[in-house]
Amino acid sequence: MIRRCAWAENTNPSYQEYHDREWGVPVHSDRRLFEFLILEGAQAGLSWSTVLNKRENYRKAYDNFDAARIARYKSGKARLLLKNAGIVRNRLKIRASILNARAFLEIQKEFGSFDRYIWQFVGGQPVSNRWRYQKDVPAKSGQSDAMSAELKKRGFKFVGSTICYAFMQAVGMVNDHTLDCFRYRQIAGRKYHDKHE
Repeated sequence: MIRRCAWAENTNPSYQEYHDREWGVPVHSDRRLFEFLILEGAQAGLSWSTVLNKRENYRKAYDNFDAARIARYKSGKARLLLKNAGIVRNRLKIRASILNARAFLEIQKEFGSFDRYIWQFVGGQPVSNRWRYQKDVPAKSGQSDAMSAELKKRGFKFVGSTICYAFMQAVGMVNDHTLDCFRYRQIAGRKYHDKHE
């Protein structure tokens, strides 16, 4: 029998697939990093499964998370997004996604890639935690505190420490699969160098 993290047990197949294939796998593609940044911000106050179920709708609505295109969105496009039942229709979150796209492009310009910038918060390597139980997994860390403070300074919105930590978990900056989960060893034992992993 396959053992998973407690949050992925007895849940819908798409949620399990996300746990089994994506969660905790190091991501180095700027577009995918931006996607997770927007989705984690959209999740604030909601369940991750709600946002995950809307992910394909987000990809369509947000030009497949092309930050350069999103940065050029005007008020008319924001109003259209606000009417789109396929995404989280929250005025502040939609506005934040556009502002975040602009801040994201500034970081790319300064550092050469968002990947190079964001991974510095864990020294360029995934942090492999060793949690026995789900209740031991923290909601934030010193690294997510630092990331949140820096992103806010650069004009990002919806990037509190808890959101940043969830982002770090999603993109594999930290491996927070519990020790009894089959994915813990798979991820801890692999080296991910593919920029499009």
